[in-house]
Amino acid sequence: DNLKALFRPCAMMVPDYALIGEIVLYSFGFEEAKVLARKAVGCLRLGSEQLSSQDHYDFGMRALKSILVRAGALRRTYGGSRPRAVLALSA
Repeated sequence: DNLKALFRPCAMMVPDYALIGEIVLYSFGFEEAKVLARKAVGCLRLGSEQLSSQDHYDFGMRALKSILVRAGALRRTYGGSRPRAVLALSA
């Protein structure tokens, strides 16, 4: 009982991956970031549902962040020579 008094309960929520991805893509300059973020999150969700659930597979925030950072790097490299949707999906 004394230990319970020291710790207060807190509520946790599942983060909205699509919103986080949208903000990251907007920060890299993608104008259609909402659609691209939904596609990336949907792809990761499908991978987590359909592939085997082994520990070395990561379909969480770390994987989403690495995909989005790579899309931003491709956008910086190729600029306007390729369509932005192609750049984001090739990351």
